[in-house]
Amino acid sequence: MLIKTIAALATTLMLGHAAAAEHPAFKVDVTGTGAPMILIPGLASSGDVWDGTVRHFCGSGKYQCHVLTLAGFAGQPAIQEPLLPAVEQQLSAYISTHKFNRPVIIGHSLGGFLGMKLAANHPEQVGQLVIVDTLPALGAAQMPSLTPAQLKEMAAGMRANMQAQDAATFNAAQLRTMRTMITRQEDIDKALARGGLSNRRTVIDAMADMMGTDLRQDISRIQAPTLVLGTWIAYKDYASKPVITAVYTSQYAQLKGAKIEMADNARHFIMYDDPAWMYDRIDNFLN
Repeated sequence: MLIKTIAALATTLMLGHAAAAEHPAFKVDVTGTGAPMILIPGLASSGDVWDGTVRHFCGSGKYQCHVLTLAGFAGQPAIQEPLLPAVEQQLSAYISTHKFNRPVIIGHSLGGFLGMKLAANHPEQVGQLVIVDTLPALGAAQMPSLTPAQLKEMAAGMRANMQAQDAATFNAAQLRTMRTMITRQEDIDKALARGGLSNRRTVIDAMADMMGTDLRQDISRIQAPTLVLGTWIAYKDYASKPVITAVYTSQYAQLKGAKIEMADNARHFIMYDDPAWMYDRIDNFLN
């Protein structure tokens, strides 16, 4: 038993060191033993957003969690090349190098967007996909008729506006945004701290790249069974649950068999606001 434990720890350390050396677009923290589960956090977030998820799924020997923190986020060194394609390419290589057999991919927000891109462009590499509160074309959430060209134009304007903001204006906007995304102040403070350690250029570029991309047709190439967990209560003053659910249903229409569930008690960071609901839905999906 001791020998097996030491071997498992050695494997974990080797995987972590390999990721740091060979995959500069992200850092990986590996926990547990079992089938691989890759967790991707969102914009300006650290991998520790998944700490509760790791405890739930990767302590029993069924799954081994590979938790990413992306370059330029939460104190990780930034890279010069565009982040999103670099993460996708290097994560595909990470899966191949370690000979993972169709791992589970779980992504939140920007991480869910990256999970979609990976599963669409490398469908043979993904076993099951869980997308936590994001859309294939986030920029078209309120205007579904926007074309890919119009989305790119809109994103370019957003990028220029954010780049022109002074530090105080940028930070105030981040605070306002977090208050719509998270319920408890202690969790808001945690997210803001991670954002404060993030590279501003990387955050702006990644946000603009996601907002300017339309995956509504690309997701038709995804072969993995997919669970989409959405939220609506932060927007209840503007639209009803059926209206917001319809946005998700419409945007995921080309991903055949996708299961969409809407949280009633959680804002965007479902893992903070209602982790028990999230774990229950993922458990049912994976089993």
